[in-house]
Amino acid sequence: MINTRLDGANVLVTGGAGNIGGAISRAFAAQGARVAIHYLAQDPPAPQGTEWGHFTPRPEAAEALARELGNGSFAVSADLSRPEATGQLVTEVVQRLGTLDVLVNNAAHCELPDDVDTYTPDSLRRHYEVNTIAPATLIAEAVRRRTDDQPLSVVNISTDAARAFPGQTGYGTSKAALEAVTRGTALDLGGRGVRVNAVAPGPVQTGWMGEELLAQVREMVPLGRAGEPEDIADAVVFLASHQARWITGQVLQVAGGHAL
Repeated sequence: MINTRLDGANVLVTGGAGNIGGAISRAFAAQGARVAIHYLAQDPPAPQGTEWGHFTPRPEAAEALARELGNGSFAVSADLSRPEATGQLVTEVVQRLGTLDVLVNNAAHCELPDDVDTYTPDSLRRHYEVNTIAPATLIAEAVRRRTDDQPLSVVNISTDAARAFPGQTGYGTSKAALEAVTRGTALDLGGRGVRVNAVAPGPVQTGWMGEELLAQVREMVPLGRAGEPEDIADAVVFLASHQARWITGQVLQVAGGHAL
């Protein structure tokens, strides 16, 4: 057993109500942390010929999770595609919790189709607004609101698609940019007591894979199975913990050996 030193920590998890985000929120709460569970109240309608490839839980799910976690955890809504939303979100969280010790940038935008024949300036913009710009500005907002240079750990959630994923150009490149943000901000902020790392999940079963696809994943993943949300959550908690105190600027592939 390790002492994560997260008991009593204040944590903001964007997209923290469902699937991987929900597992991350629960994992921090299990360590004694108070969790601000960010959620998007409602997706706008997808443009004609496009479908959203991400899962947006209903607001009730975020409220229910906050009640489940207890210990001062709460749900908070923000549309991260809006430039002003990041500052407002961090301000509200700090006002309610007092400090912010851990920021997990998990919220993501994904839309399909997303290949070279179908992406548009608007679809690329939507990917980058949520997947790159919002995490970068949330980091900056969190740093500005620190008091007495208290330590801050940031964990960004990337993806295998940041390396190569046919048919997901906007999504993959926006996540590759997030990995670059991870390295750049780690260099900028290391001397100020801020660590910035990322976790890059492989194929994780969150209900989107049927039996045929799961069988294919088992064949292509060296460890022989699809991931579970808890696999990602445990890696996030590690990077935020005291045990990772000398780790920054890293992208940890949590994928069972997929996409090596």
